[in-house]
Formats: sequence, C-alpha cells, structure tokens
Amino acid sequence: MAVTDQSQASELLPVLQRPLKGFRWIFALLAVLLVLCAGGVNFLTNIETFAEAPSAHEVVPPTLGLSPDDRDVLLGIQSGQQKTADEIAELNRNVDAQQAELKRISDQIAALTQRIEQLQNPALVASPAPAASSPPVRTTSKPAKRDVRPLKPQGPVSVGGAPLTAEPSAEQR
Repeated sequence: MAVTDQSQASELLPVLQRPLKGFRWIFALLAVLLVLCAGGVNFLTNIETFAEAPSAHEVVPPTLGLSPDDRDVLLGIQSGQQKTADEIAELNRNVDAQQAELKRISDQIAALTQRIEQLQNPALVASPAPAASSPPVRTTSKPAKRDVRPLKPQGPVSVGGAPLTAEPSAEQR
C-alpha cells in the first residue's frame, strides 16, 4: 500500500503545481491591468487640473510664512521680472524689424549694383525680350573721335623750380 500511496502522491504533485503557476501569472496580469485602469480613470477625472496648471515661470511661491515686508519685496521682484520680460520682448521685436529693413536695403543695393553693371557693360548683357510698356527705340550713333594728346609731359620735369635744359632728341641731332 505504501507503494500505491507514493505513486498517487507523485502524480498529484505535478498536477496541483501546474495550475497554481498559471494562476499566479493570470493574477499578476489582472493586478497590473487593474492598476493601469485605475490610473487612467484618475487621470481622466483630473485632466482639468492638469490643463489649468500654471507653467513653470508663472508659478507663484507660497507666501504664507512671510512677513508683509517680505511679501512686498517679493511682489516688487516679480513685477520687475515681468517688466524686464516685456522689455526683452520689445527689443526682440525691434531687432526683427531692423533685420527685415536691413534685408530690404541689401536687396535694393544688390539690384542697383546689378543695374550699374548692366549699364557699364551693355554688350555682355543680352536682354531676352524688350519691355512691353515701352516701344523699342533705335538710335544710330557715330563713333566718337578722340583727341590723341599725351597725358604727361615728355622729358625732364623740374621739381624744385629750376629751369631745365632740354636735351636734344635723336631726331634733332
């Protein structure tokens, strides 16, 4: 009988242990799911308080334990910070406006420089089509005659004011 009791006990132990391990996993999964659902419900019921919470730079420190003088100083510091923030915002707007004006002036200078280069070198720039607003004008120009004169006097030049005698050139000899 002892042999039969041992065989029955050995068969019962694995059968009883398997459902307990599976049951533990299911119980742990249900517990985690329950905690997540409870957290979601809590978040959804209190979402208004999360949405209305002031940002980090607008948080007003508690002044319950401060004296009236300390409160006044704290309010003065906060108003100074707000004034400084407004001044910085105004300066940023001014800088942006100045940068836009500088870009506009730079574009105008670039357009004028290009126009000057076109006027100085008309042969290099070929216009694709004449302007529709003004009719094409044909002008005939005569080549300009230039006088050929030496720009600098030839020969010796006196620096100190003394008269110089001109040396006879090779043609005069």
